Amino acid sequence: MRVLHTTPLELAQHLFAGVDEVPGEEDHPLIMAALRMVASWPAHDEVPWCSSVPYMACVGLDLPRPAVKGLRARSWLTVGERVELKDAQPGPDLVVFKRGPEPQPGPDVIDAPGHVAFFLTLLGTRVAVWGGNQSNRACAASYAVDSVLQARRLY
Repeated sequence: MRVLHTTPLELAQHLFAGVDEVPGEEDHPLIMAALRMVASWPAHDEVPWCSSVPYMACVGLDLPRPAVKGLRARSWLTVGERVELKDAQPGPDLVVFKRGPEPQPGPDVIDAPGHVAFFLTLLGTRVAVWGGNQSNRACAASYAVDSVLQARRLY
């Protein structure tokens, strides 16, 4: 058997490359499939779906995922091991961000706004990540380092 993807980042990039939300009444079938892996309620792809990207990749590679299914980005704070952002690696590591108006609670609060994506690299005061629901698509983006809650190593 040939293994095509060795990390969850590689599998997510392969599956979701070029995937965008479809505006209006139509929905992207892959986004909907990923959403429905973790929650039964989404009727459209225009909901927060960042958490469904690593979830689908981890299912495909039989890696740990949040114990409670749902779309909460912060639920990834319960998976794997915490790593310092300076030690994060592309491939096995995710970054969980706080999102929304300040003040935001710390990483001990799962039921709060957040965003999750795969770590790519540090860019000074920003961290580059690859994930879903970044400008309504799956792509690379960068966020301020001070919005990072934690980096998590999946294996």
